[in-house]
Order: sequence, then structure tokens, then C-alpha cells
Amino acid sequence: MDISVVVPLYNEAESLPELTQWIERVMLANNFTYEIIFVNDGSTDRSWEVITGLAKQNPCIKGVSFRRNYGKSPALNTGFARAQGDVVITMDADLQDSPDEIPALYKMITDEGYDLVSGYKQKRYDPLSKTIPTKLFNATARRVTGIKNLHDFNCGLKAYRNKVVKHIEVYGDMHRYIPYLAKLSGFTKIGEKVVHHQARKYGTTKFGLDRFVNGYLDLATLWFTGKFGGKPMHFFGLLGSLMFILGFIAVVVVGCVKLYNMHHGNHYILVTDSPYFYLALTLMLLGSQLFLAGFVGELVARNSPRRNDYEIDSEF
Repeated sequence: MDISVVVPLYNEAESLPELTQWIERVMLANNFTYEIIFVNDGSTDRSWEVITGLAKQNPCIKGVSFRRNYGKSPALNTGFARAQGDVVITMDADLQDSPDEIPALYKMITDEGYDLVSGYKQKRYDPLSKTIPTKLFNATARRVTGIKNLHDFNCGLKAYRNKVVKHIEVYGDMHRYIPYLAKLSGFTKIGEKVVHHQARKYGTTKFGLDRFVNGYLDLATLWFTGKFGGKPMHFFGLLGSLMFILGFIAVVVVGCVKLYNMHHGNHYILVTDSPYFYLALTLMLLGSQLFLAGFVGELVARNSPRRNDYEIDSEF
């Protein structure tokens, strides 16, 4: 099979027939063998009823329905697990992503050798309250992830080599960082394509401004686990050791200052009356705790059943 189109959706009953006809038209025009996997994320409208009706008309349509709303990441992960096509295309169900982009995305994966291609909605039909935070968010993501050539990490229109989606786990709200997840799994040939962005035709957006706050927290989580997840002592141990050493030096300095003043007959105070002593003691205690946290983290990592699971690309 050439292409699997994975479409996560929540309350998009009105747009589904038009989206399906559009995808079918593109696939037939290019002689692609394909499947469309609709993942209904606990919709409360007629979305699932519409999907079942469309599946009766076209055997290439498959559907999965969650009992309740879990979010876009679990929906994508579920669709990825079921995708059989050589190239996996993801797009939103609100008609803002154009299926006409599919042939070019497919060619970039199969002919140009990309592992993942992300869409870039260079011209957007969104209000400034959404576009400005999006630009700041993407600039931060580029710097932290090191993927300098992507301008729109959260674009729903993406293309993947099949083995990419089989080797990554999308959870929580990590769908924003699928390119980074792919990079952490060793898929480093990541490209971008400028795609057409259409104004929403039906319904309303399902995302609020809180996604930007959550997005930064998720980015910090991925960066930390990607850099130190397998070697926690390298982070906690180093930071704890530095704090302990600084605290110890500060205690020595406070003690030496008192001894110097005593020796020269100057006025001095008790070490325990100095605020610097308690600051130094706090540094030493925090340093010790961080070091122990790193040690415990190493024990956990050492006993993990997946500690020796490595991404093997090929062997003979």
C-alpha cells in the first residue's frame, strides 16, 4: 500500500464528507493505493455515525472511536499503530489542510529520501492572537530541538516514512514535537514544505491559549529526557556536586573570617550568627539531595527492562 492518511478528529461531522471526497479524488488522480484512518477522539456530535456511513461507501476507510476525549496525541498514536502504507500522511479534519499537497509530500519521502516532512503554513488565516504566540513558540522549539529548518512544528499536515511512526510513541500533548521525537529516535532527515492554509469552513477551533504554556512545559520535558533520561547522574550528580562544593567553600570562608578576626583581636561574631553560614548549609543540603536523586535515578535506569533497547536500522 502506498499511503495511509491518519485523520484525528473531535466534533467534525460537517467537514468529514467533503474531506473524504477530496482525499479520494487526489488518490484516484495519482493512482495511489491508500487507506484513510479516522480516529474519533470521543466526539459528542454525529462524527462517528458519519464515519461509519462513509466506510460503507468506500472499503479503504477505516475508523477507530475512543469512548471519551483523550486528545490529539493519543489519537495520532492509535492511528500510527494501525497504518500500513509505505508513507503515512497526517492531517486535521477541519479542511484547513489541503489533500492536494499529498502527492508532493509523498514524493519527498519516496524520491528525495526524507524520513519526515512537515508542512509550513507560511500564509495563515488565523488572528494575530494566535499567529504571534505561534511564531514565538516555533522559534523556541527550533533553538531547543536543534531542528533549524522547521518553521511550523505544530502543523497537522505531515508525511512520514512508515518505520518512523512505528518507532516513536506520541503521548500526552507531544504531537507538537513529533519531529523532535523522530530525531531522538535517530531519524534525522527532516524536511519542510510550504503548504496552503485554508480558513476553517465548519465549526470552531478546539485549542486555546493554554496550549502554548503546556507546549513549553512539554518541550522542557522532552529536552531533559532526551538529554539525561538514560544518564540522570550526569545532570543531578553534577549539579548536586557543584552546589555542595560551593556550600562547603562558603562554610570554610565564614570559619576563616572568624579565626582571622580572633587572631587579630578584631570584633567577630559566632559562625552560627552569620546568615552566610545558613545559606552555605542550605547549599550543601540541596547538593546532597540532588546527588542522591541522581544516584536513585541511575538505579531506576539500570533496572529498567528497556535499558538495552536500541534503535537498530539494519543488520546482516
